[in-house]
Amino acid sequence: MQASVSNRKPAAFTEKKYLVTIVFVTSLFMFWGIAITMGDVLNKHFQHVLSLTKTQSAFVQFAIFGAYFVMGIPAGLFMKRFGYKSGVLLGLGLFATGAFLFVPAANAASFTYFGLALFILGCGLSTLETVAHPFVASLGDQRTSDQRINFAQAFNALGAIMGPAIGSYFLLRTNTEGSTDLTSVKMLYIVIGSVIAGIAVLFSFVKVPALTNPHASADVDPDAVNVDVEPEKSLFQHRHFVWAVIAQFFNVAAQGGTWAFFINYGHEKMGFSDATAGNYMVLFMGLMLAGRFVGTFLMRFIAPNSLLAIFAAGNILMCLIIAQSWGWPSFIALLMLNFFFSIMFPTIFSLGLKNLGSHTQQAASFISMGVCGGALFPFAMGAVAEYDVATAYYLPIICYAVIFLFGAKFSKPI
Repeated sequence: MQASVSNRKPAAFTEKKYLVTIVFVTSLFMFWGIAITMGDVLNKHFQHVLSLTKTQSAFVQFAIFGAYFVMGIPAGLFMKRFGYKSGVLLGLGLFATGAFLFVPAANAASFTYFGLALFILGCGLSTLETVAHPFVASLGDQRTSDQRINFAQAFNALGAIMGPAIGSYFLLRTNTEGSTDLTSVKMLYIVIGSVIAGIAVLFSFVKVPALTNPHASADVDPDAVNVDVEPEKSLFQHRHFVWAVIAQFFNVAAQGGTWAFFINYGHEKMGFSDATAGNYMVLFMGLMLAGRFVGTFLMRFIAPNSLLAIFAAGNILMCLIIAQSWGWPSFIALLMLNFFFSIMFPTIFSLGLKNLGSHTQQAASFISMGVCGGALFPFAMGAVAEYDVATAYYLPIICYAVIFLFGAKFSKPI
């Protein structure tokens, strides 16, 4: 066994038989990226048309990310019982249903109904994330799972660019003082729901190759496959997994708050119109896309956990600069915040799934539940932002400090 391990070739990114599947599953990352960042545009739009405060509008993020807490375990159980493909179809179905429910919500002009629609849409996103990450990780050698997940997440970043671009064009561009018109919201989500329903139909015809079950064999290399090297431990006795859940909670907490008040920062601190600030959000998300490609490349030379710690330290510095309200230097730091954020979600997810064997699918559920941090943190940032939006950016420093600790000390299976 040792000889075969020492002489093995470098791990391939994936195998030929998985190419069609990985292309399709990777495209799903783009679609939920659009949905997540569209919520940040809705946050600002609802402040106008429904006369909400910043704290009240944070319920947009609460509804979406709160769904992750509710749906994480059921999605994992469904995936374990019915498989990855059925899990994807369930996620797409909930996603489309939530989008279509924007129609009665807009007709009633009810923020409560919008919250319900966003919650169901969020359940779909939670299901897709719970399924897609271990799905992509399983499509090849475990030693390259970090690269595959970061590559797939690069397309999530592409969706994150498209979300504010689409939202700014259809929602913020036509904002007028005192307007309560929700027609644009209704029409936009009819289109989104129709596209997602179409994707679900197409994916139902995709034939997914049988995936190997590496933990069923004792004669495997634990570096190459996801085998539990300590099967006597329960899931929560794996320290790196527990820390991954904690790190993901704080990671998405920082994301939820940072993204939710980006447009407010541009408007209040830089004097931009809402539409102009929304357009800068496209660049903001573009830097996340760049960061994921750069991060995927750097992982060939730097261990993923070390790179995660370096990027977390970078964001602590960026938050300090943002909070000073130094004009363009602070706004550039705000833009760079997303560059350093880029690799965090996929890398935390991938590191948390290492060497868990039969616990992998259950672990994916709990790491996805960690995303509920994005439901809570915007309220804290919103409360501070009511007085000064720049000062609110001190709060994510706490989150990035936790991520730094995970990457630097607690991410390796022991």
